Amino acid sequence: MRFWRQNLRFLAALQLLPALESGEEILVGGQAVLEGVMMRSPHAWGIAVRKPSGEVVTHSEPLDRPSEKHKWMGWPVVRGVMTLGHAMSLGFKALRFSANAVLDEVQADEPDGKKLEFSGWLAAMNVVFSVAFFILMYKVVPLLATTELKKINPLFGEQIVFNLVDGLIRIGLFLLFVWAVSLWKDIRRVYEYHGAEHKTVFAFENGDPLNAASVQKYTTFHPRCGTSFLMTVMIISMLVYMAFPAQTFWARFGIRIALLPVIAGVSYEIIRFAAKHRGSLFALMTAPGLWLQRITTQPPDDSQVECAIVALDEAMALEKQRGGELVIA
Repeated sequence: MRFWRQNLRFLAALQLLPALESGEEILVGGQAVLEGVMMRSPHAWGIAVRKPSGEVVTHSEPLDRPSEKHKWMGWPVVRGVMTLGHAMSLGFKALRFSANAVLDEVQADEPDGKKLEFSGWLAAMNVVFSVAFFILMYKVVPLLATTELKKINPLFGEQIVFNLVDGLIRIGLFLLFVWAVSLWKDIRRVYEYHGAEHKTVFAFENGDPLNAASVQKYTTFHPRCGTSFLMTVMIISMLVYMAFPAQTFWARFGIRIALLPVIAGVSYEIIRFAAKHRGSLFALMTAPGLWLQRITTQPPDDSQVECAIVALDEAMALEKQRGGELVIA
């Protein structure tokens, strides 16, 4: 029973993965996982997870930057798509590590002594389900709803109105999902670890000592958060879809799927620019993402902050061994 509860937590966190991580390959960032935090530096990543017993388990690995292997991966817009894909892959790996770390202690309760873990096939099934849920919830449902509204009133068939309503429904569904899962205690703890990750990154960027007292003074709202990225994607998508007139359901659906990489790449550039130019118009576009962090980040306790600090220490220790150049925003 505890295994399947953990699997449900894993699935919910997987669906929230883009909102829980910050993807930027030359800066320090991180991601909340189950009962822990993953931190990433330009050339390494580290993770710290607290088991039910209170023990903190850690792991770190070298990290290759895609743009260092292939220069074209560092081009504007393209780098956003590549960085997002790289961050999602790493985020999934970290999330799976955290799930198995927590399960490692509950297997003692199994009567047959069977080892509990998220095997490759189970993790793959969760990914398939998560992708299907994403397409259904944020592409099919808004499109179907707006198409039905068009039948009721021709006004909804106008290009601008159709895509505006479609986008507002998409945003509404996303906000509803983020809020609804926050009512679940297990996911609320993930949001608290998300807050711990943001506070720790702020402290590091400002050169403060990495201890709980120093870290706790910072806010949980960070401009490079994946939550801001997702909200920017949804706002930009409404504008982009308006430029591609289509009349049938399947034509509109195809456009939405085909343009996902372009929208993600453009949104990445906007987030990157807004983080460096806080007073710009683009910064105003990312403001809704910062507001939403009132849900996706929650005030952490000192033990959660300590996990984030340990994860960052793990990443930075390996970063220094590799002689990486660290850039602080």
